[in-house]
Amino acid sequence: MAYEETYIEGRNAVIEAFRSGKTIDKLYILDGCQDGPMATIRREAKKNGSMIKFVGKERLDQLSRTGKHQGVIAVCAAYTYAELEDILEVAKAKQEDPFLFLLDGIEDPHNLGAIIRTANLAGAHGVVIPKNRAVGLTATVARTSAGALNYTPVAKVTNLGQTIEELKKEGLWFVCADMNGTGMYDLNLKGPIGLVIGNEGEGVSRLVKEKCDMTASIPMKGDIDSLNASVAAGVLAYEIVRQRMS
Repeated sequence: MAYEETYIEGRNAVIEAFRSGKTIDKLYILDGCQDGPMATIRREAKKNGSMIKFVGKERLDQLSRTGKHQGVIAVCAAYTYAELEDILEVAKAKQEDPFLFLLDGIEDPHNLGAIIRTANLAGAHGVVIPKNRAVGLTATVARTSAGALNYTPVAKVTNLGQTIEELKKEGLWFVCADMNGTGMYDLNLKGPIGLVIGNEGEGVSRLVKEKCDMTASIPMKGDIDSLNASVAAGVLAYEIVRQRMS
């Protein structure tokens, strides 16, 4: 199956894309370009939580498919995002306690794709990602998910901490992966739960961690001190699966 992002090139085309409500994951803008239309584009990007990358003309020429980029190329999501309510509806329809993955700033598309794949296989009802400082649903993510994106809804939210507070009102508990947390085998991970996985380098941010009810550590016997984000997500997810099945 081929997954293609849509590339939109040129100032007016990009402004129109924002105004028509298209989900733009990433913008490539010519470094140093400060004119009126570009200011409008940057304002729209900020409002919509699109990631901006300032690049040289050579890079834009390389990315351009039309040769008429006018200093800006927008990359639209390869997939449509779900709403948070859609994910909770999936759990309700299956008559199961909600089980969600919340990802705090995953930047590597291969990691995001692998986590979505794991979420699907572990029976999670959906994945929640933040709008800023994180990768969106690119073609690489879709390919790495090995088709899981067709079945597992992904919601994009402005503020992960606020989303956790909203989901707590729906009865969910939250556990985040943390090297200094309680051993995962000593925690009760049953019931409606959100599994929070942090950024590849820094882990879960302090503000998000403070919103969580529990922190879980994975027992490690080796000589290095951390697991890849997608592997950690898999290990913790399957402890949740084990407890839900028992």
